Amino acid sequence: MSWAKRVLRVNLTTGTLKVEPTNMQWAANYLGQRGLGTKYFVSEVDPKVDAFAPENKLIIATGPLTGTNASTAGRWSVITKSPLTGCLACSNSGGFFGGEMKNAGWDMIIFEGKSPKPVFLSINNDDAKLLPADQYWGKSVWHTEPAIKKQLGDPNVKVASIGEAGEQRVLYAAIVNDLDRAAGRSGVGAVMGSKNLKAIAMRGTKGVQVKDPMGFMKATTAGKKILADHPVTGQGLPTYGTNVLMNVINESGALPTHNHRDVQFAEAKKISGEAMHEVGPDGHKNLQRNAACFACTIQCQRVAKVNPKHWTVKDKPQYQKEGGGVEYENAWSLGADTGVGDLDAITFVNFLCNEHGMDPISHGATVAAAMELYESGAITEKQVGFPLKFGDAQALVKITEMTGTGVGFGKDVGMGSKRLCAKYGKPEFSMTVKGQEFPAYDPRGIQGMGLAYATSNRGACHLRGYTVSSEIFGIPQKTDPLATDGKAGLVKAFQDATAVVDSSGLCVFTTFAWGMPEIQSQIQTACEGDFSVEKLQQIGERIWNLERQFNLAAGITPDQDTLPKRLLQDAAKTGPAKGRVADLGKMLPQYYELRGWSSDGVPTKETLSRLGV
Repeated sequence: MSWAKRVLRVNLTTGTLKVEPTNMQWAANYLGQRGLGTKYFVSEVDPKVDAFAPENKLIIATGPLTGTNASTAGRWSVITKSPLTGCLACSNSGGFFGGEMKNAGWDMIIFEGKSPKPVFLSINNDDAKLLPADQYWGKSVWHTEPAIKKQLGDPNVKVASIGEAGEQRVLYAAIVNDLDRAAGRSGVGAVMGSKNLKAIAMRGTKGVQVKDPMGFMKATTAGKKILADHPVTGQGLPTYGTNVLMNVINESGALPTHNHRDVQFAEAKKISGEAMHEVGPDGHKNLQRNAACFACTIQCQRVAKVNPKHWTVKDKPQYQKEGGGVEYENAWSLGADTGVGDLDAITFVNFLCNEHGMDPISHGATVAAAMELYESGAITEKQVGFPLKFGDAQALVKITEMTGTGVGFGKDVGMGSKRLCAKYGKPEFSMTVKGQEFPAYDPRGIQGMGLAYATSNRGACHLRGYTVSSEIFGIPQKTDPLATDGKAGLVKAFQDATAVVDSSGLCVFTTFAWGMPEIQSQIQTACEGDFSVEKLQQIGERIWNLERQFNLAAGITPDQDTLPKRLLQDAAKTGPAKGRVADLGKMLPQYYELRGWSSDGVPTKETLSRLGV
């Protein structure tokens, strides 16, 4: 029950499709979505494969709770080898595509090979077929999605597609569904583009069965009440979205600014969640309303509109409509990190990232690195085509348009900051771990996040172990953000728990209010088998070690469990963290020991045997 127990295998090279049963023994050990998709991937793909080779596979996976009425049960993941990092990529998305896929009766879709011509996959319950996509190649997400719905004659079809960025192999290209939800990180859209796969169109009307309907309803009803009553999931996120964090993190002295040279941004209030609510002199308000993904009761999604009089959209009516508003990460990367304090300009650039299919975190962080390269003289106005200075909103807009469409210096920005900075002789300007750009928390001000970034299996990531919850918000218990004691255990606990949530089909935002018992009660009543809290915790640990093993085999060495020298050597200049660096060296050995790994970061035979990896 709960699993669809079917996998669709699509060979793009031959154009053949095959249905096979889900490996339920693996499902018992890895749950679904991130865990199960990863198990399939590592069992079938050579870790040394080139990310753009036909031999690399692209797996679309749902969790056992995806498509049910559990709150936030609309998540789905994309698993592949990342062209940005060389690590295992697993990128998570919301919206309505995942719920539709599960209701069509599929746990996973495995794409193999490379199509000789552009195609898209159309699924209507049991009916699956590859169709030509020549007419959509070279088009944006915003063109492709409605055009496919029109072609198929069904406005209820849910579409996940790539834009020009994925076709151009921008190394941080995203797969975008529902126009503005995305499997955003690690370049999964570039892998999809390398396979000449433009889109997946999904229609599902089968429904999802659970093991114990009455027990499941009781568990989900209780879970929804806990979410509604919690100050974060019941008030903060619905009202201000994730951008409620902008002022909080800025005041904590952990808001990376000007490519991590500073930890506070003077114009943070102008681009905050609160600012999105403000009505300007001409009556315009950035935030139009909030929205929700499939089955979600939190409703943190922002729906925004750029002021029609703003220079970015003044003569562009197609951008004067409502669209996906900035979340905290986007507002930070496109704003504080580049020094831009213009909310309308940032919203417009966020629209461009959705339209062309790019990860706004990596994009904004790479632009910030390019701005520092320009400031240092490593790149020139002649090379870029215009001045690329911190705080220049017009330059930010221009370089985003160029990157999304693969024009001029935009091609260099599309390589990501690690390759960009290395090309121009300043590798120290790249704020990355394992080649992936940092999210919006400076580890000098939030020490646990430094360890979480350094050890993340997909490169720098906040959603692999969100210790901000504890270090800033005191959830589930308050820890000192500037202390290092106990952070190794905190990071491990968050990483293992998040692996379970990512594999269930639920959204990680629920964990502001839910602990593992609340999640367990929903999984146990939905899924056949025994899923105790202890077993779920072991599943999370098993997934983490499986990912680690793949990366080691791929050549990602433990010496990459580190941070840029800037964060390890240059002390924060302002705020509560003034004078502090990221004390990674104090935490990493403790982390390895708690993980049951050797002192140089390799899982021991005993640990792998205990977990059955």
